[in-house]
Amino acid sequence: MLNAIKVRLYPTTEQEEAFAKSFGCARWYWNYSLNACIQHYEQTGKSLPMKTYKGMLPQLKIEHPWLKTDCYSSVLQCVAINLNKAYTNFFEGRAGFPQFKSKHHRQSIQYPQNLRVIEDCLNIPKIGIVKAVFHREIKGVIKTVTISKTPTDKYFASILCETEDGENQFIDDKVLGIDLGIKDFAIVHDGTEVTKYSNLKHIKKHEKNLARKQQKLARKKKGSKSRAKAKKLVAKVHEKVSNSRQDFLHKVSRKLVDESEIITVENLNVKGLVRNRKLSKSISDAGWGMFVNFLDYKLKRKGGQLIEIDRFFPSSKMCSNCGHVVDKLTLDIREWECPSCKTCHDRDENAALNIRNEGIRILNPPSAP
Repeated sequence: MLNAIKVRLYPTTEQEEAFAKSFGCARWYWNYSLNACIQHYEQTGKSLPMKTYKGMLPQLKIEHPWLKTDCYSSVLQCVAINLNKAYTNFFEGRAGFPQFKSKHHRQSIQYPQNLRVIEDCLNIPKIGIVKAVFHREIKGVIKTVTISKTPTDKYFASILCETEDGENQFIDDKVLGIDLGIKDFAIVHDGTEVTKYSNLKHIKKHEKNLARKQQKLARKKKGSKSRAKAKKLVAKVHEKVSNSRQDFLHKVSRKLVDESEIITVENLNVKGLVRNRKLSKSISDAGWGMFVNFLDYKLKRKGGQLIEIDRFFPSSKMCSNCGHVVDKLTLDIREWECPSCKTCHDRDENAALNIRNEGIRILNPPSAP
């Protein structure tokens, strides 16, 4: 099993300069290779194989000696591999077309080998021993280490380790159905009880502060030092919003995974939902996709299972008591009565129970006669 542990790095001024050179070399080679791929396709109509732009490296190091002196060789090899993965993901429909990299955004490099953990430090080739803060023990064999720098000038190392699969540790065999929403972030039904988790609306708490700092940034002269400082202040607000959202999602997902073995959610079309201009901001701020990803990998670690039901399943319009499906149910209707069995339903609670029941049906399909 592969597990990644993210740790904070505290490099010295000299090490920050060394990191900047490595980031610059990796970024330059990525852009050079991507440009070569695009030109080759325009001329021939065929993709440029990885071995071609990977084979350019020896000659490029002669033409540009700083590629050899300022950057560890394996980092550039990883750039070629990652570009090939980006093209593969694009052709298989998992991602968009690879983009050129800019020095003004998040920077990252990847080391596939020769990194060691020495007490509370990380020994990085051509950088040296960098102080780090480890919040958990590094277990298993280190496969790769990705060093990144955020727009707020913070350094992190994501250490990917390979460990042996542990035994399944189930608390009980509880099955949960989760209906994700905006008013309440998650409505969880275990078959008997309902638990609601409020939507904290992370971006709304910082909206005024963000608008004020963005206005100050817009007034600064382009290329000036004051603009760079104002840009960093805006980035800090965005980082605070992102951190608070991830902290909330991690805590909720951890609690739900610890309490259950199987969790059922809807396979929501988030990209389609954010096209609604009245709800797009709230949907993006909720982080539904990130939450489902957290549930998925945490369940897999303990041997559990995440079930995603079809997005067209009428979870809100179906009566959980008799199975009757109403023709229309607008978003403003929060409670409704089943015309067949006269049962009164809370819209979200009913949806969560239907999602749970559908997950159980998928797990235990009816046998053929």
